[in-house]
Amino acid sequence: MNDTYAVIGNPIDHTKSPLIHGLFAAATQQAMHYTAIEGPRDPDDAFAATVREFIAAGGKGMNITAPFKLAAFDMADERSERATLAGAANAFKFEEGRILAENFDGIGLLRDIEVNLHAPLAGKRVLLLGAGGAARGALLPFLGARPVELVIANRHVEKARALASQLSSQGALTACAYGELDRLGRFDLVVNATSASLTGDLPPVPPGVFSPHGTAYELAYGKRLTPFLRLARNAGVAGIADGVGMLVEQAAEAFAWWRGVRPATQAVIDRLTVPLD
Repeated sequence: MNDTYAVIGNPIDHTKSPLIHGLFAAATQQAMHYTAIEGPRDPDDAFAATVREFIAAGGKGMNITAPFKLAAFDMADERSERATLAGAANAFKFEEGRILAENFDGIGLLRDIEVNLHAPLAGKRVLLLGAGGAARGALLPFLGARPVELVIANRHVEKARALASQLSSQGALTACAYGELDRLGRFDLVVNATSASLTGDLPPVPPGVFSPHGTAYELAYGKRLTPFLRLARNAGVAGIADGVGMLVEQAAEAFAWWRGVRPATQAVIDRLTVPLD
């Protein structure tokens, strides 16, 4: 009998998770079934009720996507350090009547950058645009990779400074407003963790932050050359990438957490990649 897993979100028809985990299960010969659930937005307790129905039916674990990552964090019985820092959960594991919460977005992003794109962060200058949940999830993994400097830039600089203060003991982490970026020079890696690309907008970042020999990374995926990536390319950046690799790598982390085996990812990334041009 197959173990059952799911992704929950709303809307959910765009999700690639069943395809990704189906390919992982086949490649690793795991007896599991993975489905998609469109979770209810209202009333407030409807999400938790849906999760508990899934558990009662024998569900073993879940991925959580928008808009339920905060609600998932709140209902968990146990939360990882990464999930606690992000204030959000993107994966559940159900064990002995308890709900365990994790957030693999940041570690998936780091692995895509360092392993798949061959751009290690150690000793590099890194700029993270945005201070929301996506940025928060990346901070601990990024600092663990030992960049020489990690700067968070955000429209509301107080939010970025609060994050920097919270993690000041973990590494060289500072915060600034977008208007201060002109004086900070070039960065080896610039990551757009804002929601701007979802609406076709561009965060107010000057082209001078990009190093021609560096990497520009867009968390949004499947949108081809976003305004952020176009700005980086016009600035002469050698390496540009969107978030499809992060999507697959964070899924692989969840799969390994659930099943005890980490699947290979490159063939799945290749299958899902949409050319940027």
